[in-house]
Amino acid sequence: MLNKRRAGILLHITSLPGAGQQGDLGQDAYNFVNFLCTAGITVWQTLPLGATHNDGSPYQCLSAHAGNPELINIDWLGDVGWLPEPEQCENCHKKTEKFYKSCLIAKAFYGFLDRATSEDKTDFKQFCHNKAFWLDDFALFMALRNEHNQQCWNQWPEPLKQRDANAIKMATLRLKSEIDIIKFEQYVFFRQWMAIKAYANERGILLFGDIPIFVSYDSSDVWANRDVFKLNADGEMSVVAGVPPDYFSEDGQRWGNPHYNWDYLQQTGFHWWIERMQTQREQFDILRIDHFRGLEAAWEIPASEETARVGQWVTAPGSALLKAIIEKVGSLALVAEDLGIITPEVEALRDEFHLPGMKILQFAFGGNADNPYLPDNYEKNCVVYTGTHDNDTTLGWSEKLSDAEKAYIFDYLGNPAISLHCALIQTALASVANLAIIPMQDILELGTEHRMNTPGTTVGNWNWRFQWYQLAPERAARLARLVEMFNRK
Repeated sequence: MLNKRRAGILLHITSLPGAGQQGDLGQDAYNFVNFLCTAGITVWQTLPLGATHNDGSPYQCLSAHAGNPELINIDWLGDVGWLPEPEQCENCHKKTEKFYKSCLIAKAFYGFLDRATSEDKTDFKQFCHNKAFWLDDFALFMALRNEHNQQCWNQWPEPLKQRDANAIKMATLRLKSEIDIIKFEQYVFFRQWMAIKAYANERGILLFGDIPIFVSYDSSDVWANRDVFKLNADGEMSVVAGVPPDYFSEDGQRWGNPHYNWDYLQQTGFHWWIERMQTQREQFDILRIDHFRGLEAAWEIPASEETARVGQWVTAPGSALLKAIIEKVGSLALVAEDLGIITPEVEALRDEFHLPGMKILQFAFGGNADNPYLPDNYEKNCVVYTGTHDNDTTLGWSEKLSDAEKAYIFDYLGNPAISLHCALIQTALASVANLAIIPMQDILELGTEHRMNTPGTTVGNWNWRFQWYQLAPERAARLARLVEMFNRK
C-alpha cells in the first residue's frame, strides 16, 4: 500500500461538518469520502478514534481498543428503527451534548432489544463474544467510573481499585444494565466505522490511523492489566512518560502516561500489544506509530517532576516487538513517527523493518543543506506533510516568518508565483515521497486560529471543524489537477 505514489488528507472525524458540536460518523463522513474521490485522493488520515477524557485529546484515551461513543451518529439509530423518537429527550438536551447523546444511545439500546432483527441481535452477541478480551473490562470500568463521578480508578474503594474477585463479581451484577448499554455503544461505533471503511475501500481510498505509543493511566487497560505497566503494589506510578525539551516545548512534554513493563511483555510474547494492534488492523489500512522512538528508548520522568526537563532514556525491545506484530497481525502498513530527538539506533530500528518515516516541510528551512526535511534529501520510502496536527497551519506558520526566511524559502522553491503555503502543498505533492499528506486546514488555506493542537497546552485544542462552503469547487478542482500532475492518482 505504501509502495506507490499517493496523496492523502489529514482530517479527524471531529473536524467534519454537521449539526452537533463535533463531527461524527454520519452522512458528512460519506460526503468527505466522495470529495476525496473527486480530487483523486486515495488516503484519509485521522487521529486516534478512542474514547477520550474530558479534555477531548485523542492521545489520552480511556481504552486502547474502544471507540469514542461521541462519534456515533444518532440519525443512523433512527434510520435502522431502534430510536424512533429522539425528541423525547428534551430535558437531556438542556444538559451537555455528550449527556444527551448518551441518553439517546441508551434509549436506542432498549429499542434494539424490542425491534432489532434476529440477524442484528445475533451480530451484537457475536460482537460481544469476539471483543470480550477487552470489552468486558472496558464496560465494567466505564460503569464503575460513572458510579464514582468520573474519578480515576486509583481513587475508587480499595477492593475495586485492586480488582478483588468478589468486588468485581458484585459490581458486574449490580451494574449489568449499564454494562450492556456500554457494550451496545461500542457495537454501534464499530458498525458505523466499519461501514465507512468499507465505503472508502470500495472507492480505492485507504484509511490511515494513528496509535499513541502509550496509554492513559486512567484507562481500562491499566486498571485491568497491571503487570503490563511499571506500577508499584498500590497501582501508582513512580515514573511517567514524555519527551525532553524539543522544537515543540522548551520544558519538554510531560504526558503522564505509565511506562511499559517490557520484561513482562516479552515473557508473554507481547500478547497485550498484539491484541491492541489487531484492533487497529480491523479499523485501518495504514497505521502511524506515534512517538516511534519510544520503541527503541523512552524518556522516563520521575512522577514527582512537574516538567519533562528531568528524566532518562530507558531502552525498549522494539525489534522483538515489531517482529511479533508482523508475524501475528499481518497486513497492516506501518509508518514511524520519527520526529524529535532521533538517534542512529532509532533510525536503525525503523530501517530494519523498512518503515517509512515522516518529513515535515515546516521543519525544512532551518539549519543547512543536509536538513533531513528538505525535499532534495528525501527517499521514496517516506511520508511528507506540510504540517501535522501538532503544527500551526501552514498559512499561520508562514505569516510568522521573517522577510529573510521567506526569501530563502522562495529561492529554494524556485520563486513560484503563488503564495508560500500553496507552494509548499505543491512541493509536498511533487516530492519523491511515496505518500504526501496535506492537513485539511492547508487545503482550505486557513490561518493559526484554525490549528488543531498546541503541544504543551490543555485548553482550546481538538475543536476545529471545517464547513462545506469553505470547500469551493475551484479549490477541489485545483487539488485534483495537482494530484494528477504529480502522478498521485
